[in-house]
Amino acid sequence: MDLGQFDYCLPDQLIAKRPCVPREFSRMLVCDAGFKDDKFINFFNYLDDKDIIVVNNSKVMPIFLIGIIKNQEIKVTLHKEINSLTWLAFTRPSKKLNSGDEIYFSKKINAKVLEKRNFGEAVISFNCDDEDLNSYIQDQGKMPLPPYILKSRDSDSKDFIDYQTVYAKNFGSVAAPTAGLHFDHTIIKKLKDNNQLVEITLHVGSGTFQPIRDTIESHQMHSEYGIITEESASKILKCKKNGGRVISVGTTTLRLIETGSLKTGEIDSYEGETDIFIKPGFNFNTVDLLLTNFHLPKSTLLLLVSAFAGTEKIKKLYDYAINMKYRFFSYGDVTLLYRK
Repeated sequence: MDLGQFDYCLPDQLIAKRPCVPREFSRMLVCDAGFKDDKFINFFNYLDDKDIIVVNNSKVMPIFLIGIIKNQEIKVTLHKEINSLTWLAFTRPSKKLNSGDEIYFSKKINAKVLEKRNFGEAVISFNCDDEDLNSYIQDQGKMPLPPYILKSRDSDSKDFIDYQTVYAKNFGSVAAPTAGLHFDHTIIKKLKDNNQLVEITLHVGSGTFQPIRDTIESHQMHSEYGIITEESASKILKCKKNGGRVISVGTTTLRLIETGSLKTGEIDSYEGETDIFIKPGFNFNTVDLLLTNFHLPKSTLLLLVSAFAGTEKIKKLYDYAINMKYRFFSYGDVTLLYRK
C-alpha cells in the first residue's frame, strides 16, 4: 500500500486556529452516496429512533508547560507517563536541548533531560515529589494543543473550554477526542433523554495524530488505554440486534469499539491497552456511521477513515472540502461518514 495515496495539499488558511462559536454551528459534510453540505446543529436529522451515539468521555489533562533552559524559554508537552515523575515529552525549540540539561519550571519544580530523541521528543524526569508536580500541572498547566496550532499561537485560557468535550469525565488524555467538540450540553441532554447516548473511555495519546514517517507496513501503532463497561457493551449489542445503527463520535471511539468486537465479531466489555491499526482492508464489525473531523495527511487516522468510507471516496471528499473551504483539523468542521 502506497503512503502517497493518503497525501494531500492543504492551504494554511484552512487550518482552524479557533473553534466555531457556538460550537454546534460548525459545518458538517455528509458523505453517503454523494456529498451534502450541512450544519452540525442538524445532526438529529440523520438519526433514527433505534440508533445510538457512542462517545469517548476521556478528559484532557493540562500538560502543556513552559519552562526555562539555558536562559531561554522552552515549551514542553508531556504526552506519555513512564512513572509518576518521568515522562515522554515533546519540546520546542529542541535543537539546543541535550541529555543532562535541566529545565526549570518554578522554584520548586525542575526536570532533567534523561534522553533526547528524534522529532523534538525527550525523556524528562522531575526533581520533586508527586504532590508538588500534580499541583503545579493543575495550577500552571495549559491545554496541549496540536503542534499545527502552537506554531501560530500559545494555548490560553479559552482553550480550557474549547479543547474539552462537554461530557468529559475521566482525566487521562493528552489530546482531545475532537469530533466530540461540536456537541453542546443541549444536544447531549436530548440524546440522554432519548436513551441514545453511550459512553466509553479511551485515553487519547499524542501518537494518534502523528504522521506515518516510513511505510504503512512498517509503522508501529501506539497503544492507548480504554474501557468499555458491561453496561455500555450491552447497550451497543442491543442496538445492533434491534436493527439500529451504531454511530461513533470520533476515531478514538471507533478504535475502541472495534477492539472490543475483535474476538467474536460482536461487541463485548473491554479493559486494557489497544494498538489496533485500522487501514484499508479492515473488516468493521460494529460501527455503522462515523462522525469525525478532517485528518492530517499521511496519518493513521486518514487511513482509518479511508478504510471506513473507501479510499477513493475520501480522496474526493477531501478535494471537495478544500474547494468548499471547510475548516480542517482539531478545531475545524466535521464529517458524517457512512460505512462503505
